[in-house]
Amino acid sequence: MSAFLDGTDPALQQTTWGADRSPILTLRPGGRVRVVVPDSSSGQLSERSTKRSLRALDFERVDAAVGPIEIVGARAGDRLDVAIRSIRTGHWGWSGVFRDFGLLQGQFEDDLQIWKIGSKEARPRGGFLPDVTIPTRPMLGWIGVAPSSGHHPMVPPRRTGGNLDHRFVGAGSVLSLPVEVDGALLSIGDPHAAQGDGEVSGTGIETTADVELEVRLVPRAAPRFPFVRAPSLPGTPGPVLASLGVGPELLPASVEALEGLLDLFEGRGISRKSGYLLASIAGELRISEAVDLPNYVVSASYPERLLPPTGDLKARRTSARPRRRGP
Repeated sequence: MSAFLDGTDPALQQTTWGADRSPILTLRPGGRVRVVVPDSSSGQLSERSTKRSLRALDFERVDAAVGPIEIVGARAGDRLDVAIRSIRTGHWGWSGVFRDFGLLQGQFEDDLQIWKIGSKEARPRGGFLPDVTIPTRPMLGWIGVAPSSGHHPMVPPRRTGGNLDHRFVGAGSVLSLPVEVDGALLSIGDPHAAQGDGEVSGTGIETTADVELEVRLVPRAAPRFPFVRAPSLPGTPGPVLASLGVGPELLPASVEALEGLLDLFEGRGISRKSGYLLASIAGELRISEAVDLPNYVVSASYPERLLPPTGDLKARRTSARPRRRGP
């Protein structure tokens, strides 16, 4: 029998992260818990929300995590394995473009996209995206145990996890975390129906989820860094569009790769803002080469099969802007 937490109750959510939090549940190793997890807006957005709703968001409540959950017998230096048994998402979700957040911050005004989420795919409901179909792969964006010291915001992630936004952390996966405090103090949040590597605009398809977890404890086996064991990802059939960024620093190289992908989207008649969000939801941003120093190669790619057949007919081609040249 699994324990149960209705994480939509604000009393069960934490908006800051630290070792001084009182646990809301105690779980023994080998135990399971079923958690209803709020979306990353913590219920501030609804199916009827518009882009104006983004401006009213209380960012102190964004990415609130349900927890913490005390793991009986956990001690600093142990390893906590969190097995994700199942994730059932809500029937709708949202994605956002924020002027002051994301890899291309400052380039676009705030905008909101609402999604209809089915059992295997999601489709835009109105909004600014073209008519596309995105395969769903539910995941948890926020999962972690308490760091040993300090009081922290919910982002960025740390050695003990947190807002990892790693697309492998889905059903069938096991995330292993180093325990730094007695009881471990596990928390979860930020479910996605889909997300691309990099989550470049700052959102995937954000949604609620009904999640079942099982916890296991491995004494005196804390890893130096968190790691995940995931079921094999399905292959990507058909051609893939990919743009490369090259340079001695990963952030500028990543921006160049993403800018180049948006150029490719524009060539298909898709607006840069629409392409930015598509890349965040179903694209891949990865380090492709890191041995020929001092330069790295970063790839931003997208499956051609997920592009609309006629592009975004509403798109207006932007005037050409000078692009940063790689070394």
